[in-house]
Amino acid sequence: MDEYLVVGNPVEHSLSPQIHAAFAEQTKQDMGYAKALVPLGGFAEFVDRFAAGGGKGLNVTVPFKPDAFAYVDEHDQAAQTAQAVNTIILGGNRSRGANTDGVGLRTDLTQRHGLALAGQKILVLGAGGAAQGILQPLLEACPSEIIIANRTLAKAETVVQAFAPLQGETKLFAVGLQGIVDRADIVINSTSMGLQGETAVLPQQVIEGAFCYDLAYGSSAVFCAWARDHGARAVSDGLGMLVEQAATSFEIWRGVRPATQTVYSQLREQIDGPKQAR
Repeated sequence: MDEYLVVGNPVEHSLSPQIHAAFAEQTKQDMGYAKALVPLGGFAEFVDRFAAGGGKGLNVTVPFKPDAFAYVDEHDQAAQTAQAVNTIILGGNRSRGANTDGVGLRTDLTQRHGLALAGQKILVLGAGGAAQGILQPLLEACPSEIIIANRTLAKAETVVQAFAPLQGETKLFAVGLQGIVDRADIVINSTSMGLQGETAVLPQQVIEGAFCYDLAYGSSAVFCAWARDHGARAVSDGLGMLVEQAATSFEIWRGVRPATQTVYSQLREQIDGPKQAR
């Protein structure tokens, strides 16, 4: 049986084993998938042991995506651009790394929520690794503008410079959080802003009538509740992104694309309860 893991610190909360078990059953794949808590500073040593034991691949979550980028021998374009890896392919003489986060988000927005991204004004809150992981697929969808808003303006400007070669006809620029004044069509929160009670830094007019999306999911997606209470047209947490990025990882490893809607619906009910299931 081929063995896979999701690794992180913390990792106990991860739904990835449940997701991949459902994908494996659906597609008749003979594989195991578990989660492993990796000590800080111990990522490379852990992966070396797992690979030596015949492990076939890993999903990588916080805080090890930069470590995974440094570890692998080859990167796909999304990983190279984001400087972060969330999917490792092992076997043979060289390890390979991919970043499926951005594709997962784009798929959730366009296919599950029915959004057309082309020509839209997108506001991304935050300029860290999570934001960088989603930018390339968003740019490929040809929105009219993407604004990167961050507490530290210089960091947002650095991200804009890094992604400028990929912007095409999209206007890509940086602002400080206090510089957000105009309404956006889509607002994506990649920060822990909501958990820290800081969502009020956004003027209400920015999100009125917008589709607001939090990369966190479940009870961690506090930004969703704030946006709903302040005039957002619709809100979503990042559960769909989690499922879709997992499906892309699964396809990379196993060569078959699993269907995602049933898995998403089961997790939605599990998290929200039957009455709130979406």
